[in-house]
Amino acid sequence: MLDLSTLFPYQFDKKYSKPVAYFSMEFAIDQPLKIYSGGLGFLAGSHMRSAYELKQNMIGIGILWKKGYYDQERNQDQTLKASFRDKDYSFLTDTGIVFPITIHNVKVHVKAYLLKPEVFNSAPLFLLSTDIAENDFLAQTISHRLYDPNETTRITQSILLGVGGAKLLDVLERKTEIYHMNEGHALPLCFYLLNKYGSLDEVKKRVVFTTHTPELAGNEEHSLPLLNEMSFFNGITQKEVEEKLQPENGRLNYTLTALRMAKVANGVSQLHGEVSRKMWGSYKGICDIKAITNAQNKTYWLDRELEKALADEDDKLLMARKKILKHKMFRVVANQTGKLFDDNVLTIVWARRFAGYKRANLLLHHFDRFLKIAQSKEFPIQVIWAGKPYPEDFGAINMFNEIYWKTKSMPNCTVVTGYELWISGHLKCGSDIWLNNPRMYREASGTSGMTAAMNASVNLSIPDGWVPEFAKPGKNAFIIEPADDALSTEEKDNIEATRLLDLLEFEIIPTYYKSPANWTKIVKASMTDVLPFFDSGRMADEYYERLYK
Repeated sequence: MLDLSTLFPYQFDKKYSKPVAYFSMEFAIDQPLKIYSGGLGFLAGSHMRSAYELKQNMIGIGILWKKGYYDQERNQDQTLKASFRDKDYSFLTDTGIVFPITIHNVKVHVKAYLLKPEVFNSAPLFLLSTDIAENDFLAQTISHRLYDPNETTRITQSILLGVGGAKLLDVLERKTEIYHMNEGHALPLCFYLLNKYGSLDEVKKRVVFTTHTPELAGNEEHSLPLLNEMSFFNGITQKEVEEKLQPENGRLNYTLTALRMAKVANGVSQLHGEVSRKMWGSYKGICDIKAITNAQNKTYWLDRELEKALADEDDKLLMARKKILKHKMFRVVANQTGKLFDDNVLTIVWARRFAGYKRANLLLHHFDRFLKIAQSKEFPIQVIWAGKPYPEDFGAINMFNEIYWKTKSMPNCTVVTGYELWISGHLKCGSDIWLNNPRMYREASGTSGMTAAMNASVNLSIPDGWVPEFAKPGKNAFIIEPADDALSTEEKDNIEATRLLDLLEFEIIPTYYKSPANWTKIVKASMTDVLPFFDSGRMADEYYERLYK
C-alpha cells in the first residue's frame, strides 16, 4: 500500500489543510504528459501547480489516456490529419494498486499510477487506467482515448473517473472532506457517495462543482435507461434517481444533476457566473452558483527576463527580449511550415481549440479587405493560426483546412499543428497581438489571453469570459465591440469582422509602427494589470476560501 505520509513533499499551510480531491477528465501539467485537449486541461494543470506552490492538501484524480487526445498531423496535401498512437511515461510511478469497479454490470479492474509532485512541481496526481491484462480488450479501451466519440465509451469513461477515483481514495484510506468536480464528467462520483452515505444531504456536504460550459446544448446528457444499464448509478436504482433528482424528459443532464448534488458550484468568470445563473436558475433544487474567475500559473508560463525587465522599468531590454522570443517562435514556425517570418513585423496569433463558435476564420471573413491589409508594404503584418479541432468535428476541421488553403501562397500567413503546451508557450511569448473572437457569451472564461498578456502580447478580443474583468480598451488591450444580440448570427459575424479589421487597420497597426513608445506603454500596462489577479495562486486560494469552506 502507498504510504500517504510520503505523498506530499511539504507540510500543509494551515489555511489549506482541509483534504480535497480534484477530479478532472484532463490535466495539462507539462508537455510530455499528453492527457489533455485544451482549456479545461490547461486550467486544471495550473491549478495543480498552484496547489503545490501554496502547500495545499489537494490531490488530483484523472485518467491515464493511452493514446492521449490525438496527435495533430498533416496529410500529404497539408490538410489536417488526426493520429492515435500509444504513449508511455517512465516518469509515472506504478502504485501497485489494482481494484475493481462495475461497468455495464461487469467487473472492470482499475490500475492507479501516480505523478509525484517533484516531477513537474504539481500537487500529487493519480491517473487511472483500465489498459491492463486483467481486463478484456473492450474494457482496456475505456482509458485509451480522451473524449471517445462512442456514446457508451464516453459513459464508461465518466464511471472510471468518478467511481474509480472515489474508490481509489477509499482504497488509499485517505480522509477526503471535499470532492471537487472540474466539469460534469465525474458525475458518477456523486452516486458512489450517495450509495456510501445513503443520503443526498451527506453527498452535498462533500461535493463542489465547477461548470465551464455556457451553452445548454454543450452540456452532456444521456437517457436514464442507458445510464442505468451502464451501471452509471453505482447501485442506486433508476427509480431512486428519478425520485431524488427529478431528471427532465427521461434524460440525465450532467451539469444540471451536478448542480442538484453539490453544496455549491461556480462559473469560471464573473460574466459566466451570471450566464450560468440565468441558464439554470429556473430549475428546481440546484445549489448556489458563485463565480471564481479562472487563472493560469505564472511560474510555469511567465518568461523570467520579461518579468525582470518590467520590474526594472527597462523598456529597451523589455522590447529587445520580446524580439528574441519572436525569433524563437518564428524558428518553430519555419521548421514546421517552411515560412520564415520577420522579427520586426507586427505578428498576430489566433491559437486555441478549433471550434465553430470560436471563429478562427473571422479575420478572413471579408477576405478582399484582409488581403489589402495583409499585403501592405508600408505597414506589414504576419498572422499565425494554431489549434486542435475535435477529431470528429468536421466543420472545425474544414475551417482549419480552409484557412490553410486561403493563406498557402501568402509568405506572411500560416497555420501550425500540434497546439499543446510547448508550442502554446512559444506563440504566447512571441506574438504581439493575441486574437480572441468567439461569439459573445459562448466563452465561459478563456485563459490563453492571460498567459499571452504575461509575456508582452496584447489582447485583441471580444469582451467575453475573463476579458471584461481585465481590459481597459486602448490602454492594456483592444476590444472588438459586439454586435447587437438581436441580430442574426450571419449579421453579427459580418459586423464583428468589420470591427475587427477596423481596429487593426486604424488603431493597432498605426500604433505599432508610428507610436512605438505608446505601444510599449500598452504592452507594459497589459503585463502589469494581468498579475497578480490572473495568476492561479489567487484562484487556488479562492477555491479554499469560497467553495471548500
